[in-house]
Amino acid sequence: MDIQNKSLEKWKAEFPLLKEIIQLKEVLWTNPHKEEDSNVSKLNIDDILEAEARLQRFASYFKKVFPETNGIIESTISEINGMKAKLEKEYETQIHGRLLLKRDDRLPIAGSIKARGGIYEVIKHAEKLALGHAILKKDDDYAILADKKFTEFFSAFHITVGSTGNLGLSIGIMSAKLGFNVTVHMSSDAKQWKKDLLRQKGVNVVEHKADYSVAVEQGRNECEEKLTCHFIDDENSIDLFMGYAVAALRLKKQFDEMKIKVDAENPLSVYLPCGVGGGPGGIAFGLHHVFGEHVHCYFAEPTHSPSMLLGLMTGQHDNVSVQDFGIDNLTAADGLAVGRPSGFVGREIESIIDGVYTVDDQRLYDMLRWVYNTERIKLEPSALAGMIGPVMTKDHLESKSGTHLVWATGGKLVPQEMWIEDYLKGSQ
Repeated sequence: MDIQNKSLEKWKAEFPLLKEIIQLKEVLWTNPHKEEDSNVSKLNIDDILEAEARLQRFASYFKKVFPETNGIIESTISEINGMKAKLEKEYETQIHGRLLLKRDDRLPIAGSIKARGGIYEVIKHAEKLALGHAILKKDDDYAILADKKFTEFFSAFHITVGSTGNLGLSIGIMSAKLGFNVTVHMSSDAKQWKKDLLRQKGVNVVEHKADYSVAVEQGRNECEEKLTCHFIDDENSIDLFMGYAVAALRLKKQFDEMKIKVDAENPLSVYLPCGVGGGPGGIAFGLHHVFGEHVHCYFAEPTHSPSMLLGLMTGQHDNVSVQDFGIDNLTAADGLAVGRPSGFVGREIESIIDGVYTVDDQRLYDMLRWVYNTERIKLEPSALAGMIGPVMTKDHLESKSGTHLVWATGGKLVPQEMWIEDYLKGSQ
């Protein structure tokens, strides 16, 4: 242990919460740097609007090749009163305000939150290539991208990514549909069914015995050797980040339709499962620009993979990993099994995020069972990390009213037999 030439005991002395984190206890860290003017970000609302406009240009293409999208990759919102009552009973508490579930587990094409960022970066790259080679104009009907002329054109180019699972699914499925040669480097944490599904879609899957960081590094190295290769960097990609941020614009519209107010008397608290940080970071960034001071965002990580928590709390970001502190990064929440956080994302959101909490794997299984029993909703373990948010943060939130929004990150594509296994691990 030799991070910044400081012993483990000195780290514990500086950050007392570290002792509990290392002991794999569930903790809540509240951000002392919230609303500090860091002047780090060069990104703003215009970047989010540009991303939304690009997605609109691709609407006719999505509708043609993925009819279930009807042209838009978006999810609904469910009010989960049954689950709210179950949480209140189990934890002997009261959740003030409404408890809602953002159903990214049902996002079209990839069945997870990664359909937002992953698909956006792929289509942005495709558009850049097609415009650059003068075979597409911005005022064209983008449905023509499904024509053989374009799939043959894209087949001369490569896309590569490293993933624990869901990002690989979104990028693999979208890239293969457009015609790209696509390779997904999968870490040891990735579920076999995700690898199998990608191969069925014509994706080249490279399996690694090491964790997420190694899979990313191998993908990056492979791509550097090919002039025609585009590496999608989950740790540092602005394009992925913007794809996720667009969700905030959509959420505002949905809230307006549902007549849900977000203001000083009715704050919005959002609970986002976190792996390397791109998905929750992009969404938190977007929510900050859309709802301002009235939104409170919390990241949720497994007790065995608290990488973003460690990066933010110490201020070291990607200079630290969970392994540096003797934490094994082994969790049933495969999409959150990340040992080293994104430094880019950490610096972007360090003055925006309200806090980070950790969740034990058994609690994820318990809540997976409860949300099915109460709401008939099937989620994967990673997607339950946000569910305990209103309980974990209740003493931190100043207001007792408003709206609690749990972001469900995946579940739609999980094979039934796999989901039943997870369900049976939960308590009644």
